[in-house]
Amino acid sequence: MIKVYSAESAHQFDHGWLKGSHSFSFGDFYDPDNTAFGPMRVCNDDTIAPGRGFGAHPHSDMEIVSIVLSGKLRHEDNLGNVAETEFGGIQRMSAGTGAIHTEHNPSDTEPVRLLQLWFMPRTRGTAPSYTTGRFDPAKLEGKLLPVVAPERAEEIVDIAQDMTIYLGRAAIGQELAFEQEAGRRIFIYLIEGQVKLPDDQVLRPGDSARIEGSSSLKLTAEEDALVMVIDLP
Repeated sequence: MIKVYSAESAHQFDHGWLKGSHSFSFGDFYDPDNTAFGPMRVCNDDTIAPGRGFGAHPHSDMEIVSIVLSGKLRHEDNLGNVAETEFGGIQRMSAGTGAIHTEHNPSDTEPVRLLQLWFMPRTRGTAPSYTTGRFDPAKLEGKLLPVVAPERAEEIVDIAQDMTIYLGRAAIGQELAFEQEAGRRIFIYLIEGQVKLPDDQVLRPGDSARIEGSSSLKLTAEEDALVMVIDLP
Protein backbone atom coordinates (compact mmCIF):
# COMPACT_ATOMS: atom_id res chain seq x y z
CA MET A 1 0.00 0.00 0.00
CA ILE A 2 1.30 3.45 -0.96
CA LYS A 3 -0.09 6.52 0.78
CA VAL A 4 1.02 9.89 -0.58
CA TYR A 5 1.02 13.06 1.52
CA SER A 6 1.20 16.22 -0.59
CA ALA A 7 3.32 19.23 0.35
CA GLU A 8 0.06 21.15 0.70
CA SER A 9 -1.22 18.69 3.31
CA ALA A 10 1.88 19.22 5.49
CA HIS A 11 1.86 21.92 8.15
CA GLN A 12 3.38 24.98 6.46
CA PHE A 13 4.72 27.78 8.63
CA ASP A 14 6.65 31.06 8.38
CA HIS A 15 7.97 32.65 11.56
CA GLY A 16 10.22 35.08 9.72
CA TRP A 17 13.52 33.70 11.02
CA LEU A 18 12.29 30.11 10.49
CA LYS A 19 10.06 28.72 7.77
CA GLY A 20 9.28 25.32 6.37
CA SER A 21 6.95 22.35 6.80
CA HIS A 22 6.16 19.50 9.19
CA SER A 23 5.25 16.15 7.62
CA PHE A 24 4.13 14.76 11.02
CA SER A 25 2.42 16.29 14.05
CA PHE A 26 4.94 18.62 15.66
CA GLY A 27 4.82 21.57 18.06
CA ASP A 28 1.51 23.39 17.77
CA PHE A 29 0.46 21.25 14.78
CA TYR A 30 -1.39 18.12 15.89
CA ASP A 31 -3.17 15.57 13.73
CA PRO A 32 -4.12 12.44 15.70
CA ASP A 33 -3.97 10.41 12.47
CA ASN A 34 -0.45 11.61 11.63
CA THR A 35 1.85 11.18 14.61
CA ALA A 36 4.19 8.39 13.53
CA PHE A 37 5.25 5.89 10.88
CA GLY A 38 6.88 2.96 12.62
CA PRO A 39 9.59 4.49 14.86
CA MET A 40 9.61 7.72 12.81
CA ARG A 41 8.15 10.74 14.57
CA VAL A 42 9.38 13.87 12.76
CA CYS A 43 10.31 15.01 9.25
CA ASN A 44 10.76 18.78 9.29
CA ASP A 45 11.99 20.70 6.24
CA ASP A 46 13.38 23.87 7.86
CA THR A 47 15.01 27.01 6.50
CA ILE A 48 16.75 29.18 9.12
CA ALA A 49 17.55 32.83 8.38
CA PRO A 50 21.15 34.12 8.58
CA GLY A 51 22.39 34.57 12.12
CA ARG A 52 19.35 32.91 13.69
CA GLY A 53 18.62 29.53 15.23
CA PHE A 54 17.17 27.44 18.03
CA GLY A 55 18.31 28.37 21.55
CA ALA A 56 19.34 25.80 24.14
CA HIS A 57 16.62 23.18 24.58
CA PRO A 58 16.47 19.62 25.96
CA HIS A 59 15.67 16.24 24.40
CA SER A 60 15.49 12.72 25.77
CA ASP A 61 15.00 9.22 24.34
CA MET A 62 15.05 10.31 20.72
CA GLU A 63 17.38 9.71 17.76
CA ILE A 64 17.71 13.09 16.00
CA VAL A 65 19.25 13.34 12.53
CA SER A 66 19.97 16.63 10.75
CA ILE A 67 20.73 16.57 7.01
CA VAL A 68 21.90 19.93 5.68
CA LEU A 69 20.72 20.64 2.11
CA SER A 70 22.24 24.11 1.65
CA GLY A 71 24.10 26.61 3.79
CA LYS A 72 25.70 25.67 7.13
CA LEU A 73 24.32 24.45 10.46
CA ARG A 74 26.17 24.89 13.76
CA HIS A 75 25.50 22.50 16.65
CA GLU A 76 26.57 22.92 20.29
CA ASP A 77 25.53 20.74 23.24
CA ASN A 78 26.11 20.19 26.94
CA LEU A 79 28.21 17.10 26.13
CA GLY A 80 30.92 19.43 24.82
CA ASN A 81 30.32 18.88 21.11
CA VAL A 82 30.60 21.73 18.60
CA ALA A 83 30.24 21.16 14.85
CA GLU A 84 29.39 22.98 11.63
CA THR A 85 27.85 21.00 8.80
CA GLU A 86 27.05 21.73 5.15
CA PHE A 87 25.67 19.63 2.28
CA GLY A 88 27.39 16.26 2.41
CA GLY A 89 27.37 16.32 6.20
CA ILE A 90 25.14 14.49 8.67
CA GLN A 91 24.59 15.23 12.36
CA ARG A 92 23.15 12.58 14.70
CA MET A 93 22.28 13.09 18.36
CA SER A 94 21.11 10.20 20.54
CA ALA A 95 19.38 12.12 23.32
CA GLY A 96 19.11 9.09 25.62
CA THR A 97 18.73 10.06 29.29
CA GLY A 98 18.91 13.74 28.33
CA ALA A 99 20.89 16.25 26.31
CA ILE A 100 20.68 20.01 25.77
CA HIS A 101 21.71 21.54 22.46
CA THR A 102 21.46 24.57 20.21
CA GLU A 103 21.20 24.71 16.42
CA HIS A 104 22.24 27.92 14.72
CA ASN A 105 22.92 29.36 11.28
CA PRO A 106 26.46 30.80 11.57
CA SER A 107 26.28 32.73 8.29
CA ASP A 108 25.52 36.46 8.21
CA THR A 109 24.25 36.29 4.64
CA GLU A 110 23.07 32.81 3.64
CA PRO A 111 20.06 30.85 4.95
CA VAL A 112 20.48 27.20 5.87
CA ARG A 113 18.01 24.54 4.75
CA LEU A 114 17.93 21.22 6.55
CA LEU A 115 15.85 18.13 7.09
CA GLN A 116 15.44 17.28 10.76
CA LEU A 117 14.33 13.71 11.41
CA TRP A 118 13.35 12.15 14.75
CA PHE A 119 13.07 8.43 15.51
CA MET A 120 12.29 6.48 18.65
CA PRO A 121 15.42 4.63 19.80
CA ARG A 122 15.72 0.87 19.88
CA THR A 123 16.42 1.08 23.65
CA ARG A 124 15.34 3.87 26.00
CA GLY A 125 17.44 5.33 28.80
CA THR A 126 20.87 4.99 27.20
CA ALA A 127 23.73 7.45 27.62
CA PRO A 128 23.40 10.48 25.30
CA SER A 129 25.86 10.81 22.42
CA TYR A 130 26.53 12.91 19.33
CA THR A 131 28.40 12.29 16.11
CA THR A 132 28.87 13.71 12.63
CA GLY A 133 29.79 12.16 9.31
CA ARG A 134 30.33 13.08 5.68
CA PHE A 135 29.42 11.51 2.36
CA ASP A 136 30.57 12.42 -1.13
CA PRO A 137 27.63 14.19 -2.87
CA ALA A 138 28.93 12.96 -6.24
CA LYS A 139 28.08 9.40 -5.13
CA LEU A 140 24.37 10.26 -5.05
CA GLU A 141 24.16 10.37 -8.84
CA GLY A 142 21.95 7.62 -10.23
CA LYS A 143 21.70 5.62 -7.01
CA LEU A 144 20.38 5.55 -3.45
CA LEU A 145 23.35 6.03 -1.13
CA PRO A 146 23.07 4.95 2.53
CA VAL A 147 24.12 7.84 4.79
CA VAL A 148 22.69 6.71 8.17
CA ALA A 149 22.48 3.07 9.34
CA PRO A 150 22.69 0.95 12.51
CA GLU A 151 26.42 0.32 11.99
CA ARG A 152 28.89 3.12 11.38
CA ALA A 153 31.04 2.85 8.25
CA GLU A 154 32.93 5.13 5.90
CA GLU A 155 30.48 7.88 4.87
CA ILE A 156 27.73 6.34 7.05
CA VAL A 157 26.64 7.71 10.45
CA ASP A 158 25.38 5.18 13.00
CA ILE A 159 21.98 5.35 14.69
CA ALA A 160 20.46 3.39 17.59
CA GLN A 161 17.54 2.01 15.59
CA ASP A 162 17.01 -0.73 12.98
CA MET A 163 16.71 1.64 10.01
CA THR A 164 18.66 3.14 7.12
CA ILE A 165 18.43 6.58 5.49
CA TYR A 166 19.31 6.85 1.79
CA LEU A 167 19.79 9.90 -0.42
CA GLY A 168 19.82 9.75 -4.21
CA ARG A 169 19.80 11.88 -7.35
CA ALA A 170 18.20 10.88 -10.64
CA ALA A 171 18.36 12.71 -13.96
CA ILE A 172 15.17 12.96 -15.96
CA GLY A 173 14.22 9.49 -17.23
CA GLN A 174 16.48 7.65 -14.75
CA GLU A 175 15.21 5.05 -12.29
CA LEU A 176 16.26 4.63 -8.66
CA ALA A 177 15.74 1.04 -7.52
CA PHE A 178 15.37 -0.03 -3.88
CA GLU A 179 15.07 -3.45 -2.23
CA GLN A 180 14.41 -4.29 1.42
CA GLU A 181 13.40 -7.27 3.55
CA ALA A 182 9.74 -8.26 3.59
CA GLY A 183 7.55 -6.87 6.36
CA ARG A 184 9.26 -3.48 6.60
CA ARG A 185 8.17 0.08 5.82
CA ILE A 186 9.44 2.68 3.34
CA PHE A 187 9.24 6.44 3.85
CA ILE A 188 10.00 8.74 0.90
CA TYR A 189 10.50 12.51 0.94
CA LEU A 190 11.08 14.42 -2.30
CA ILE A 191 13.57 17.25 -1.85
CA GLU A 192 13.86 18.47 -5.45
CA GLY A 193 12.37 17.67 -8.86
CA GLN A 194 9.63 15.19 -9.67
CA VAL A 195 9.43 11.39 -9.49
CA LYS A 196 6.82 8.77 -10.36
CA LEU A 197 6.00 5.94 -7.96
CA PRO A 198 5.30 2.33 -9.06
CA ASP A 199 1.54 2.99 -8.96
CA ASP A 200 2.02 6.03 -11.26
CA GLN A 201 1.41 8.56 -8.49
CA VAL A 202 3.77 11.55 -8.82
CA LEU A 203 5.78 13.19 -6.07
CA ARG A 204 6.75 16.86 -6.23
CA PRO A 205 8.99 18.85 -3.85
CA GLY A 206 7.77 18.55 -0.27
CA ASP A 207 5.58 15.53 -1.01
CA SER A 208 6.12 12.33 0.97
CA ALA A 209 4.98 8.73 0.65
CA ARG A 210 4.56 5.93 3.19
CA ILE A 211 4.72 2.40 1.83
CA GLU A 212 3.82 -0.88 3.53
CA GLY A 213 3.51 -4.39 2.14
CA SER A 214 6.10 -3.99 -0.62
CA SER A 215 9.78 -4.97 -0.45
CA SER A 216 10.86 -3.39 -3.73
CA LEU A 217 10.54 0.07 -5.20
CA LYS A 218 11.40 1.90 -8.40
CA LEU A 219 11.29 5.68 -8.60
CA THR A 220 11.33 7.20 -12.09
CA ALA A 221 12.54 10.79 -12.43
CA GLU A 222 10.20 12.97 -14.49
CA GLU A 223 12.47 15.93 -13.68
CA ASP A 224 15.99 15.94 -12.26
CA ALA A 225 15.35 14.87 -8.68
CA LEU A 226 16.89 14.64 -5.21
CA VAL A 227 15.09 12.17 -2.94
CA MET A 228 15.35 10.69 0.55
CA VAL A 229 14.26 7.09 1.16
CA ILE A 230 14.14 5.55 4.65
CA ASP A 231 13.95 1.81 5.36
CA LEU A 232 12.03 1.35 8.63
CA PRO A 233 10.89 -1.60 10.77
